[in-house]
Amino acid sequence: MSDPTGTLAVVATPIGNLEDITLRALRVLRECDAVIAEDSRRTKALLTAHGVHKPVLSLPAFDERRRVPQLIERLERGETLALCTDAGTPALSDPGAILVRTALDGGHRVTPIPGASALTAALASSGFPASAFCFLGFLPRTAGKLVRVLEEAMREDRTIAFFESPMRITKTLRLAVPVLGDRPVVVARELTKLHETLHRGTAATLVAEFTARPPRGECTVVVGARP
Repeated sequence: MSDPTGTLAVVATPIGNLEDITLRALRVLRECDAVIAEDSRRTKALLTAHGVHKPVLSLPAFDERRRVPQLIERLERGETLALCTDAGTPALSDPGAILVRTALDGGHRVTPIPGASALTAALASSGFPASAFCFLGFLPRTAGKLVRVLEEAMREDRTIAFFESPMRITKTLRLAVPVLGDRPVVVARELTKLHETLHRGTAATLVAEFTARPPRGECTVVVGARP
């Protein structure tokens, strides 16, 4: 008779280079009953590259709340599910938090399978102190809210990190110039991929750089303490 308590494994996957996956993550993906993915196409490509053949269940951000009950039903049957996101660690500015909370509330096991994270990779290579930092996720899209979030984070003199898309990075940094002033900034782009680049400067100098040559690839921005 199967254990009525299921297991939800929260599996970090590569943020770019497919080799950046742990042996433990591969074992969990091979042994689970099904894989939960933010985008099934991207996750299937990862599984195929590593010879893993498991059913893939989709959990997009816009529909996470509606789909969670179906996944909880599988956990109640004693299944083991592996939660993945497109890249990096699930529930970290990605879908998964609602599922994890619901699984915990239902008495199911939730176990982390750590691995790649754009946040920790950018912090580690920034050269800024990271014993304490403020992570802001994706900043608000409206200018006023964006500035207020940065101003709030600036009240404590510590490293700040956030995610941004290549389409918005120049606009975001331009809005941030009056707030960040001369604080050093690193924009980590295409981390672990072929064209990985860490752009260093201030918000103002990076605006000039990206205006002349718009960047490609997802960006992780790290702002250091005042020099």
